[in-house]
Amino acid sequence: MAKNLKKAGHSVTVYNRTPARCDVLRPLGIEVADTPGQVFAASEAIIIMVPSHLEVDQVLERSPEGAIAAPVNGRTIVLMATVAPAYSTALGTSLAAAGARYVEAPVSGSRQPAETAQLVILASAAEQEHIDHVQPLFDAIGKKTVRCGPVPMAMRMKLANQLLLIACFEAISEATHFAAGIGLDVQQFLDMAQAGPLANDVLRSKVAKLVSNDFAQQAPIRHVAKDIGLVCDEAEQRGVWLPIATANRSLFAEAMQAGQSQDDAIGIIKILRRGR
Repeated sequence: MAKNLKKAGHSVTVYNRTPARCDVLRPLGIEVADTPGQVFAASEAIIIMVPSHLEVDQVLERSPEGAIAAPVNGRTIVLMATVAPAYSTALGTSLAAAGARYVEAPVSGSRQPAETAQLVILASAAEQEHIDHVQPLFDAIGKKTVRCGPVPMAMRMKLANQLLLIACFEAISEATHFAAGIGLDVQQFLDMAQAGPLANDVLRSKVAKLVSNDFAQQAPIRHVAKDIGLVCDEAEQRGVWLPIATANRSLFAEAMQAGQSQDDAIGIIKILRRGR
């Protein structure tokens, strides 16, 4: 994402808790900060892409009461993490009190779409002009921006998308497990699936991994488990029954307990193979 922003002509300053991950950016003319505060000082708009609300609060120095100590006044804060809608709403209130504009902007797409500027950005804000202000940034890193209305509608849209995506991960893994269990040639089964009406980018991205038992992370189980938990929590709060999502929450939680947090989402096939 930082490379694509720089390629589009933006001045980019980055911070990562693991400094070595920024080494590839320095030769491109991207500034690497030692602290989040240096990013705030150098930037008019700040994109936060971290695993959860815990890291968001750390970056913004947000207290349990909601007060923000980071120097956000006059800046636009773009949150691309996936968090609970209620948290996002409360964060928007905190940022407004601190003098900042808030754009909720979770994305659809993982590593490859990020590298190729093909992310889909889901955007919400109190004022549409706040999104207008950062639209050039979205155009640099994504192929489409979907404006969802006021906060937290973009986050709810992301959760609906994650429900569908995670169901695909599980269905692909379970169907492959079933095919092997009934004596089919797994490669032939997956080739057939790619030629049929259910072919999609998610399936295509997982075929070689399933055939070779390659569980190196693209969409890691730790993120999937977190997101399906958010989906189920939101559904419970709003009285929506999601039986398959609830089953998937249990399945991915079991994978986490088995020490598979670093595996790709299709790593849940290990749980299926273990059986009951």
